[in-house]
Amino acid sequence: MDVAVLAYDGVFDSGLAALLDVLDGANAMRDELPEPPPAWKVTTIGFRRRIRTGVGHLVDTVPVGAAEKADLLLVPALAERRPDALIAHVTGPESTQVRRLVAATRERRTPVASACTGTFLLAEAGVLDGRRATTSWWLAPYFRRRYPAVTVDETSMVTTSNGVTTAGAAFGHVDLALAIVRMSSPALADLVARYLVVDERPSQAAYTISAALAQSDPTLAAFERWARIHLDQPISIAAGARAVGVSERTLQRAVRRTLGTSPVGFVQDLRVERASHLLRTTDLPLEVIARKVGYEQANTLRILLRERTGETAGALRGR
Repeated sequence: MDVAVLAYDGVFDSGLAALLDVLDGANAMRDELPEPPPAWKVTTIGFRRRIRTGVGHLVDTVPVGAAEKADLLLVPALAERRPDALIAHVTGPESTQVRRLVAATRERRTPVASACTGTFLLAEAGVLDGRRATTSWWLAPYFRRRYPAVTVDETSMVTTSNGVTTAGAAFGHVDLALAIVRMSSPALADLVARYLVVDERPSQAAYTISAALAQSDPTLAAFERWARIHLDQPISIAAGARAVGVSERTLQRAVRRTLGTSPVGFVQDLRVERASHLLRTTDLPLEVIARKVGYEQANTLRILLRERTGETAGALRGR
């Protein structure tokens, strides 16, 4: 497989390096398998012969025309953490060439992939419309508002939808690169992960901070504060709406618009977050933790933890 990795001014250093390192490692370890997959030919392309990364390193590239012969285009993230500045960049003239390259690549039906803030570049190029995608969990509310035609699942670490693959937050670049290796050889992907000491992370849910997501909307932020106070009690969404001074319908719209879920789902997220914290930091029995987060039966919490984090209560406690 010929893989073109785009390096552009302001690219996230670790993201670029992770993609290159994992694919290079996969090539180096191929011969350890009895039936190795074909090697990956990886080319770092750019709009100039030398680009400057987000922290100022210089990277030599070959012309982007090489992408026309590639079997896959990888677009690492932009080194920008501020949502407003990120959106201004991906919609502005600085990223015009990137957007055009991504769009032209998909017009040729060549797969493209990105992670973290790079998913905004893919979305802005229009290649995610009508598809399922993921992005950095903490940027999901901004992504969802900006790109309503995309179905966002910020709990996933890696998603693939009709030739476009996206991955989660910053170091999701490692997961993205391993997913690319896994498409050719699951055995090689597992081998590389073991050498790199990378655990499988199918979900970002365990890392999500619900309070951070809520801060992007004043109504949701107020509801989040109220819900946390009442987390150990049966929670009425109607009562919560009255407490923050809005109608229940307005609250439902705010939660759906920002988080892509319902108020009940958001409260469940808060309960999972709190229960996970207690499992990691205390020796309290699961039955006691369940009551502290509003569940009479420990098994209800056990099932919810598994669904939302992909891990058992015992695994979370082991951490």
